[in-house]
Amino acid sequence: MHTISFPGLGIKEFQVNRVAIPNVFGRDIMWYGIIITLGILLAFAYVYYRAKKNEHIHTDHVLDYAIYLVVFGVIGARLYYVFTKFDSFKADNIWDTLYNIVAVWEGGIAIYGAIIAGGITLAVVSRIKRIKIGKAFDMVAPAVMLGQIIGRWGNFFNAEAYGRETALPWRMGIRAEGSDTTIFVHPTFLYESLWNLLGFILINLYYKRKKFDGQIFFLYITWYGFGRMFIEGLRTDSLYVGDFRISQVIGFLCFFFGSAVLVAMSIVCHLRKKDEVTLAPVAAGTVELSHEAATATAGVSEAPQTTEAVTETDSDSTEPSVPQESFDISAAYGDDEDDE
Repeated sequence: MHTISFPGLGIKEFQVNRVAIPNVFGRDIMWYGIIITLGILLAFAYVYYRAKKNEHIHTDHVLDYAIYLVVFGVIGARLYYVFTKFDSFKADNIWDTLYNIVAVWEGGIAIYGAIIAGGITLAVVSRIKRIKIGKAFDMVAPAVMLGQIIGRWGNFFNAEAYGRETALPWRMGIRAEGSDTTIFVHPTFLYESLWNLLGFILINLYYKRKKFDGQIFFLYITWYGFGRMFIEGLRTDSLYVGDFRISQVIGFLCFFFGSAVLVAMSIVCHLRKKDEVTLAPVAAGTVELSHEAATATAGVSEAPQTTEAVTETDSDSTEPSVPQESFDISAAYGDDEDDE
């Protein structure tokens, strides 16, 4: 149990217990697990809504997505965490090491692992179901943000994922159980939750005006990557690969790559729209000219026979007269027009 306070905001000390329901079949139910589960359920509801309203993807497919994404997302989140802190999972024998790796109920997951594994899973399932990958990523990306908004409050109940000490007005005080010392730190879990909330609102306001499939996904990774890049620099519990904060590096790469794709696709969409505007009058003129030409040729073909033709028909001749057939060019125009 930890004691939390926000003295600069007028919030006095209060106690937070990590355990929500103690001793259920021999294990405690933690607030962290309940909050993560709530985030998953709300994310599923969001995807269900977007699939039906905007992307026109059958709800049966949404259920399939949910099953695979949750399973492989959890696996990816765990493996990412284990990879970056593998020394702490080593045991005297391989079986104990494997147990430590699998024991996700004892804590230790990373959101980037869930995003990476979930993205691969989403692409594979979409490919199998012949659903446009861009549409699938667009409807899922804001749902991930929603899960992150809620999930970060699990860190609050665990009194973790905070930053270095600060004296800013919104500082968070933490005093561990059995300790007499209170430290005042950056509430980085709150920073990330609020950053994602703002991004979630803006992206949803823009959603129905998206210009290409996949744009919402790239907006998400750009927004999240930019914020995480700075917030991670404040944290004291970052995961490292060598001398680098791996989450900060990935945040920068997400921001850079997402921005590049958005700029490139915006230019492509602008050029396509410009070409459509330029070619529209030309196409309209071509159709009008074809109509006038067809009308004119039809008039020529329907002209009455000349006097000379009548005279030849009435003249004395030992051979029976055969009417002369004229070539109707309008028929050729008509066939071509139908073919088009």
